[in-house]
Amino acid sequence: MFTGLIEEIGEIVNIDPVDDSLRLTIAGPLVTSDATHGASISVSGVCLTVIEQGSTADGRGTFTADVMAQSIRMSTLGELAAGSAVNLERAVRVDTRLGGHIVQGHVDGTATLRSITPADAWRVLRFELTPDLAPLLVDKGSVTLSGVSLTVSAISDPDEANAWFEVSLIPETLAATTLGALEPGDRVNVETDILARHVARMLRLGVVPAAPGTTSASDIATTPTEGSHA
Repeated sequence: MFTGLIEEIGEIVNIDPVDDSLRLTIAGPLVTSDATHGASISVSGVCLTVIEQGSTADGRGTFTADVMAQSIRMSTLGELAAGSAVNLERAVRVDTRLGGHIVQGHVDGTATLRSITPADAWRVLRFELTPDLAPLLVDKGSVTLSGVSLTVSAISDPDEANAWFEVSLIPETLAATTLGALEPGDRVNVETDILARHVARMLRLGVVPAAPGTTSASDIATTPTEGSHA
């Protein structure tokens, strides 16, 4: 489990295709400082398991992890190349403050950046919202984008044809994560709030009846990426 508070920006050192999966080697001096075999590290929002450790020629600690086919399909990890920047976070400890929100590292899908609106000290990013994810986001609710815990600052009306949502990024988030380098057309990994996914699943199963006049939950996709913990 993670909090969505990024610890450092790492770098993809090497990518090896292994059948229908990928083996990534990632440089991250901070997250590897106490990493052990089998440890969980969030890579741009996807929970991966450390299978090897090493270091680069310049002494930066590295870890290697396998990415399953399902994670490749549902995230942006398949688009990475050597030199790509990724957000990194170690699994949360039970004796630390939960500064963000509960993040599992199980990605629900991706969202494409539609526009950037700059302000004096922050930026507002608007993303397209796919029909399967739209019911799982709410204004002022939590969302994880490429591993970063954020609050939905605005969202389109339910009857709007082209659904969207916005997040407002402060200077610290712009500088300390990969979100500051995004351009319109770029995609990010999306993990919706776990409570929303559970409610949607219960509605589909009829455990909780939908209120009269509300949108049916039968079309809500609730199968998240299993990450490395299938």
